[in-house]
Amino acid sequence: MGKKEIENSIVSFEKLLSKLKKGEYAPFYVLMGEEPFYSDLFIKEIEERALTPEEKGFNQTIVYGSDISAAAVVEASRRYPMMAARQVVIVKEAQKLDKQEDLEHYFASPLSSTLLVLAFNGKSLDKRGKLYKQAVKNGEVFESYSLYPEMVYTWIEKYLRTKGFSIVPDAAMILSEYCGTELRKLALELDKLTVTLEAGKKTINAGDVQQNTGISRDYNAFELTKALSFKDSAKAIKIVRHFGASPKQFPLVVILAALFSHFSRLLRYHAIMMKNPKASQSEIADAMGIRPFFIPEYNMAFRNYPLIKCMEAISLIKKYDSLGKGMGRGEAQDGELLFELVFRILH
Repeated sequence: MGKKEIENSIVSFEKLLSKLKKGEYAPFYVLMGEEPFYSDLFIKEIEERALTPEEKGFNQTIVYGSDISAAAVVEASRRYPMMAARQVVIVKEAQKLDKQEDLEHYFASPLSSTLLVLAFNGKSLDKRGKLYKQAVKNGEVFESYSLYPEMVYTWIEKYLRTKGFSIVPDAAMILSEYCGTELRKLALELDKLTVTLEAGKKTINAGDVQQNTGISRDYNAFELTKALSFKDSAKAIKIVRHFGASPKQFPLVVILAALFSHFSRLLRYHAIMMKNPKASQSEIADAMGIRPFFIPEYNMAFRNYPLIKCMEAISLIKKYDSLGKGMGRGEAQDGELLFELVFRILH
């Protein structure tokens, strides 16, 4: 899935939320795809807006797909509301529903007084099947996609902006490296930050991240990649030793993912310069999906890691990823593997 399609999907979701806030409801909603964060947010809006607190007791049903059959969902959806204009039926983890094809007849003729929400977390309906076609015809279907790592920074900025906050670039990078593309985790950490900042403060910095989330401003994947960019061996080794002493806090798989993303961006930098040696700094930043704030670091990395060295680093990271998964690692601990990898990248 390309970035444009992911961005369009986010825009579609925002339009869907906007309709909810205006009280414009479809007969039913099918939420599906890779990123469950959007389903969580949508369901929260439905719970808060579709019924009054007094109406919820008799007219709101929330179930999990593993605990109910598709036929039972249809039966619940065909009931009429009690002393309210509508009833709400929410099915979380709908991908676990037994005999999903039983939903087809309801999708073909939904009850106007029922608002049905089916959240297929991590799964999507077969777009060639009748169930999907009926869903598109008579209801609303939203499909989410996981972000690319380089899209997370912008997502963080936008999420905070909707809450009236901003964040400095290095703090955003620390969070993005720590949380990866897992939006549920990111949103949780950002929400914690916004409620724990001192009164009146609206800009989050690296110190705030360290103080309120437990992520160290000195020992994190972002600082490691920065040390590698500048070939600051002493700092890189110090960070790696810290990681090795706390393997549960700094899992090897997470650190390797951050290193891979970093050198993949650097590889993109090389490709840009090969195509257009006179590209401006802003053009390079746009093409790499980073903020201009980080260009000085990548300028240095570009000089320190010529194309062949950059490709060798990526190859080494892949090799140590295999070793970390038990393929020929012998007695080596995760910290020892990471130390060896970083040493080889530096030298």
